[in-house]
Amino acid sequence: MTNSAHPDRTAAGSGVTEAELDRLRSAVDDGLPTYLAELERYVNTDCGSYTRAGVDTIGRWAGSAFEQLGARVEYRHDPDGRFGDTVVATWERGPADGPSVLLIGHLDTVFDEGTAAARPFRIENGIATGPGVTDMKAGLLAGIHAIGALRSLGPLPFSRLVFVANPDEEVGSPTSTPHIRAAAAEADACLVLECARANGDIVSARKGTVDLGITVRGVAAHAGVEPEKGRSAILEAARIVRDLHALNGRWDGVTVNAGVISGGSRPNVVAEACRIEADVRGRTAAELATAEEAVRSLAAATTVPDTTVDVDWRPNFPPMEKRPASGRVVDHALALAGRLGFSLRDTSTGGASDASTVSGMGVPTLDGLGPIGGMDHSPREYLEVDSVGPRTTLLAALLLAIARDGGLGGREVTDPPE
Repeated sequence: MTNSAHPDRTAAGSGVTEAELDRLRSAVDDGLPTYLAELERYVNTDCGSYTRAGVDTIGRWAGSAFEQLGARVEYRHDPDGRFGDTVVATWERGPADGPSVLLIGHLDTVFDEGTAAARPFRIENGIATGPGVTDMKAGLLAGIHAIGALRSLGPLPFSRLVFVANPDEEVGSPTSTPHIRAAAAEADACLVLECARANGDIVSARKGTVDLGITVRGVAAHAGVEPEKGRSAILEAARIVRDLHALNGRWDGVTVNAGVISGGSRPNVVAEACRIEADVRGRTAAELATAEEAVRSLAAATTVPDTTVDVDWRPNFPPMEKRPASGRVVDHALALAGRLGFSLRDTSTGGASDASTVSGMGVPTLDGLGPIGGMDHSPREYLEVDSVGPRTTLLAALLLAIARDGGLGGREVTDPPE
């Protein structure tokens, strides 16, 4: 159904008093030494998506913090045993007429074991570095400390607050998505704690992502004695890679990148098989459908005789399209930031996150609410330490504003994306 105007809506940000903002700011500032000590411990623990023990260590630390804040905590195991536990913290003793809110942060990083020892946490000239410092240890801890600050005002003002800390976001959230969808089905709003953009922007829209696999099969032959009897899968794959990259710019907002190619057996053998792995992104479901049709057409247009091509199109995250109901949450965030003394904008980004899943279910969703940082997934990843206090205060104030806005219950989509 379409979200419509609601007579109980307050002006953006006005549901939070100046005295409450001051108390939230003080509570966050008082907790900053603890926050930074916890951040160092989190960053110095290897927890790549497939480093299950490390991910579960972070999950137990987060779970303990949730319990200290009064939550009931569940550790939900991956039935296939590949990934760590999804940690689900629930607070549900609040007012019956309060909203149900979902927070999401992830426990995993993209880094291999040994990275933490090679590049440990450090702070120099106000910049913190180390693996996962912004993606997303800083945001995960901001969520914990924002809830702590909000509790300093009294009981949490929600009928239900759920915090999902998932172990596998960096590989598409395969085991945690069912838990996220279940929590989102009962949520009136969702805040995702990925870091803010490097310029401070929060995120109201994200591109959807697709994992694309293309397998080319040819005919093997001796490359010196009888090459004419061979049909090179690598030659055909090279043509496909060129044509894939030529799709960039065909539609505004769609990007295609062939990131991995492998094939052949020996230099003196005409390659019998070759595999291409690519990343495809688009802002809307319609854009991705158009891109899929184009990919299948170019794959079928073989130029090396007797070669065959199979396309494996695997949607990862759906697009997070900015919706009017989400715009209401943006309005609160912008107004509160101004009252806290800094300017804020919302933007669209090409990166994917769990926000896409929840937004696709029609839940008003806002992302990029962690502290400011950048260069994610690289050795240069960094966090602006001075942004931790203001951004965590904003998050706590935004939660309070959402709790007092009676007009955030409408949804525009009723079913989760496939």
